[in-house]
Amino acid sequence: MVSRSTLSNGVRVLTESMPHVLSATIGIWVENGSRYEEPIDNGVSHFIEHLLFKGTPTRTAAQIAEQIDTVGGVLNAFTGKEYTCYYAKVLGQDLPMTTELLADIFLNSLFDPAEIDRERQVVLQEISQAEDTPDDFIHDLFTLNFWRGHPLALPIFGSVETVNRIDRALLTSFMAERYRAGRIFIAAAGRIDHQSLVRDCERLFGRIAGNGRVEKVEPPKESPIVVAEEKKLEQMHICIGGPGLSQVSKLRYASYVLNTALGGGMSSRLFQEVREKRGRVYSIYSSMASYADCGYFLTYAGTNPEWLDEVLEVTLKEIRKVARDGLKPDELERAKSQIKGNMLLGLEGTESRMNRLARNEIYFQREVPLEELAQGIDSVTNDQIIELASSWFQPRKMAMALLGDLKGHKYDTSVFSELG
Repeated sequence: MVSRSTLSNGVRVLTESMPHVLSATIGIWVENGSRYEEPIDNGVSHFIEHLLFKGTPTRTAAQIAEQIDTVGGVLNAFTGKEYTCYYAKVLGQDLPMTTELLADIFLNSLFDPAEIDRERQVVLQEISQAEDTPDDFIHDLFTLNFWRGHPLALPIFGSVETVNRIDRALLTSFMAERYRAGRIFIAAAGRIDHQSLVRDCERLFGRIAGNGRVEKVEPPKESPIVVAEEKKLEQMHICIGGPGLSQVSKLRYASYVLNTALGGGMSSRLFQEVREKRGRVYSIYSSMASYADCGYFLTYAGTNPEWLDEVLEVTLKEIRKVARDGLKPDELERAKSQIKGNMLLGLEGTESRMNRLARNEIYFQREVPLEELAQGIDSVTNDQIIELASSWFQPRKMAMALLGDLKGHKYDTSVFSELG
């Protein structure tokens, strides 16, 4: 059962009661992420996420960690493009203590200059690690160029240059402008009493100020280009993609099915054609990134440089076939069944339920029942698949990023001509 209340200052409290479990997961969600940063401040949202665990007037960083470890809980946070979340998972009986702990770090963190300097080094190591992980970095390279010049293109971590520029004044002013009641909600799932949590939240979060800075948000413009970055690696890493859908698009259910059938599992077309039949990759898949008003679709593969041309050819061939003919009846039904099964399996834990509750609030401002999701998936037709694929996979809209030892390989947008 999902319940919703609003505190006197406008902070929302959302809960999903799961009486059959022993745990509870609670998160403080802020509708703020790297999308709302200026390019010169890129990475500040993520930096704030790190610093909120570094001490308050009543707790040191060590005491914060000890308090959650004592009850066997988990305390963590993550930053996305459009939101940030600070959360904890504990036994239901420890939820009141955990709510108070989260409120303390969220509202009373010190932002000590010495901690800022120490944590800066941690974030810089995080950036270096991402750059040293080519199958992750290739996605940043694609996004940076496909949405060039837009905040959504920038990495969540920021860059070495921007992170080195962040200081206490920027952190506190950024948080004061954006961490306001109108952009904050509490989401919790598991062994929870809604009314008790609302009372605790009113007491703990009631002093958060009202509406803050209003953001002017515009969707990015696509840059259908081919970018190749030379790097001495054993493999070539490839991302091919184009415009996708927003989180609220009417065709979103068709996009789930298309993505699953094309590259969403071991039975998908790309996995079967490129890995199983040819043995040319270890990893190949398709994925989608969807935001409030835009998105993109892409395929990823990692292969030996001498097989690059073949992998590109087969990948584009499969894309063209889907755009022309859609899916076979058995593929369509298998993809639907796979999505529904994954969805149900993924919702067995309180953490996943809390995340689902929050994302529904951010993008739909309501609870989206599982029955509605299942009906939406079941209603997808092959005509919708063709409509979607033919609009996505157009040569003039496609982009590609390559990372690795190019060995004389040269590509431009003409590589997509066979999609026409």
